[in-house]
Amino acid sequence: MKMMVDSSTGPEKPGGHGGPVSHLKLLTVHRELLVQQVKNTQCILDNLLSSGFVCTEDVEIVQRCTTKTEQVRKILELVQSKGEEASEYFIHILHEAYDAYINLRPWLNNIQYTPSESFQHIPVVNTDPISKYCEKLRNDLGRDTRFIISYSQKEESLLEDMYTDTQMELFDDRNESMGHLDSLDELLGQRGVFNPQAETIFITGDAGIGKSILLQKLQNLWSKRELDTQAKFFFKFRCRMFSAFKESDEISLKDLIFKHNCYPDLDPDNDVFSYILQFPETVLFTFDGYDEIQADVNLESVPEVVSPEERTHPLLVLINLLSGKLLKGSLKVLTARTGTEIQSRVIRKRVVLKGFSPEKLKSYTMLHFPEREHRDLVTVQLDASPHLCSLCSIPLFCWIIFQSFKHLRRLYNDVFELPDASVTLTSVFLLLSEVFLSHSSTPSLLKKSTRCSADTFRAGASRLTAFSRLALQGIEKSRFVFSIEEVRNCGLGEDDLQTGFLRPISHYDACGEQSTFEFFHMTLQSFLAAFSLVLDANIAPAGILKFFTKCQYRRTTHFPCFSCVWPSRPRENDLFQTNEHLQFANLFLCGLLSKSNSRLMEHMVSLTLMKRKQAILKSYLSTAVKSHLHGLPRHETFNEGTKVHVMPSFLWMLRCIFEMNSENVAKLAAQRISADYIKLSYCNIYSADCSALNFVLHHHGKGLGVDMDNNNISDYGVKQLRPSFGKMTVVRLCVNQITDSSIEVLAEELIKYKVVTVLGLYKNYITDAGARLVAQIIDECPRLRTVKLGYNKITSIGAKYLASAIQRSKSIFDVGMWGNAIGDEGAHAFAKALKNHMSLTNLSLSANKITSLGGRSLAEALGENQSLHIFWLIQNEISDDAAPDLSQAMKTNKALTHMMLIDNRLTAGGARMLAKGMSQNSTLKEINIKGNQISDEEEMSFLAEPRLRFH
Repeated sequence: MKMMVDSSTGPEKPGGHGGPVSHLKLLTVHRELLVQQVKNTQCILDNLLSSGFVCTEDVEIVQRCTTKTEQVRKILELVQSKGEEASEYFIHILHEAYDAYINLRPWLNNIQYTPSESFQHIPVVNTDPISKYCEKLRNDLGRDTRFIISYSQKEESLLEDMYTDTQMELFDDRNESMGHLDSLDELLGQRGVFNPQAETIFITGDAGIGKSILLQKLQNLWSKRELDTQAKFFFKFRCRMFSAFKESDEISLKDLIFKHNCYPDLDPDNDVFSYILQFPETVLFTFDGYDEIQADVNLESVPEVVSPEERTHPLLVLINLLSGKLLKGSLKVLTARTGTEIQSRVIRKRVVLKGFSPEKLKSYTMLHFPEREHRDLVTVQLDASPHLCSLCSIPLFCWIIFQSFKHLRRLYNDVFELPDASVTLTSVFLLLSEVFLSHSSTPSLLKKSTRCSADTFRAGASRLTAFSRLALQGIEKSRFVFSIEEVRNCGLGEDDLQTGFLRPISHYDACGEQSTFEFFHMTLQSFLAAFSLVLDANIAPAGILKFFTKCQYRRTTHFPCFSCVWPSRPRENDLFQTNEHLQFANLFLCGLLSKSNSRLMEHMVSLTLMKRKQAILKSYLSTAVKSHLHGLPRHETFNEGTKVHVMPSFLWMLRCIFEMNSENVAKLAAQRISADYIKLSYCNIYSADCSALNFVLHHHGKGLGVDMDNNNISDYGVKQLRPSFGKMTVVRLCVNQITDSSIEVLAEELIKYKVVTVLGLYKNYITDAGARLVAQIIDECPRLRTVKLGYNKITSIGAKYLASAIQRSKSIFDVGMWGNAIGDEGAHAFAKALKNHMSLTNLSLSANKITSLGGRSLAEALGENQSLHIFWLIQNEISDDAAPDLSQAMKTNKALTHMMLIDNRLTAGGARMLAKGMSQNSTLKEINIKGNQISDEEEMSFLAEPRLRFH
């Protein structure tokens, strides 16, 4: 018997017209959409039958239909024939069986469906096996991602209590910035997609920048249905698991999904896997740490394409998934450290993580220190040290510093402070190790008024040696996962595993069992490997340099079957090889053998051995500096002298010198920069690296041009570079996320020394306040020739300051203001600057919201100017109203050679006025009016004036 309900209390009609909605009519109006979108009919039939709306005979009639669409049509006919109540209950099933009909959520929201009071009591049982598996996936992901890693297995922090967004910057296939993402929902959306046919979202960033925690947040949001995606299935993998497979191992796609992730409770062959193959667009994969794959497998003879059922080497399954040759249509999110490359044709969109912004760092600080007293103490120390702020902009290092602060403050009666301004990355990981080692001590005995790090390391020396030995063994073989046997063979017991250095790996995360372990972070493993090189008396002094020589590509076989994923590279390069973990080991070796850490290390290693290893390392660094800088590519320029283009390893060399804290090596490096100009653009320089850069550059004896464009220096980095600005003749900081705060530093330093000739600040966050400071620099620096301020946030207010300073300058010749918002007021100010200017030859006011009013002011100024050669006014709103003035200016101006009026609002009438003016000017080589309101037919009438360009 059908359950009787009162439908008179149903929801109002969409649009707010009042009265109960007709669900029967809704099914008629949206019939075709439902036929297309309803994939599961069995769940609907089961609930209609159990609630009495249909009988067994009705179900059998539906099931006789051969296709899903026919079955849906038959169900709709049935429920509509049975009236309003049956129709509403049909919609109620779609609403309540969430995962079974997740693709209908937008439709349910559109019709504003809410269950009426009477239907809220009618049960809906989700009998869909696909939905049951989805719910299991959500439960598993929710459990696995609820907590973030902590210092020991006994300490846990809720992800939602500690997660803070990092900066996510979009880049196109030409590696040009497309702006920042505002949320994780945008990560999976259409914004920034430059290759719609590809399926892999590629996320890169430096060590500790937050790639793994971002994926964990993504997974956690999906588990709670808070992620804006239609994905029914979410499978997460750690890429390092693929390194653990043997050459003879073979799996299929189904094995990868179910055996190494989450297995369905029912037979997957009949339902879940068949559904996945039929609807791959409902699947979302995340693969974390692509750079951690270390392949020692010969796959040269393996075919390129595999079927979902075919068993082959796991790496090949991964490659074919990423390239879209396997399960085409599924979405993949892949993370890797900076510098890892795959072909653009495989990448759907590219995202680079840039760490915490200053605002997010404040938010993260508040999460860690809810008590105002502690938060204020931390904030004061951060504000006093730009370098410490730079380190804390990297989430992992910030987490270590904050957690260490809290732990040691509890342990030592509130006397502990954050690291001072001289903190290095080595000291951060020494701090982490001290906390780990303190877990082994009796808490009551540690509660004392003073902290002695040497005592902690001395007491934990044997334990630290064991962990370091294990780390070194792994680094030497590029292995990051360890069996319990390997752990025990290094002398580590159950108590040691509770300290935090190692953590167990779930079998869902890798292909091991619960007795498989990994280090807390790969960077920690590199740190401990360096520790082993220092501590182990059996390693000869020269043996500590083993990883320096390994930071070059080794010869191996290139796999042609992977050409769809990796860019073309020399045949001898290992496809999967990365060496950043070795670079970090070298960096930490320099830090551990630095003079500042000598007193700590002498408690664990003999003084004689320590000094021999220090001497070997310092000698190597000195030699490396000479050979590296001598071999840099360089070329001579007319205006800027000798230019040196540094190689990627130059930054690691600077980092090592800074960690070693050797003034002698730093001076040597500075002396070896014999060029007039050093190019550091696109070197992936983070703000924390600026201390290392300054450590060398401030020793340079003469003026030096420095191009640091397209990095991630930020305001923190500019503050660290303060001592070096007095030596810089060229200061290029374009695309570096700097604000007015950085301009304050630049103004103070550049005005003090007055040697700057070029100031590049394109595409940052400079406002009118910063523009006023730049105007002061122009006024006070008599050698300044070039200023680039395009794509900032400068309005007419800032333009007036700049134009006034330019008007007074006798040296300026090139000014770039493209992409601001100076408007007509700003154009009028620049017009005043142009009149009778003696040196300005290049000016760009493109994309500045200038109309004909501003255009007429500029035209009038051109009539009185004899210096300007190239004038850019692209992407403004200049119409025919300004054309007569521009035409008149051409009759008297004999200096201008190129005027760019592309993408304005000129018509053929305005073009005729320009052509008339050009006829009386023999100096002009080009006026480009491409993209204006002129038809192809109208263009033909201007053939007599070829200098008027339309393309």
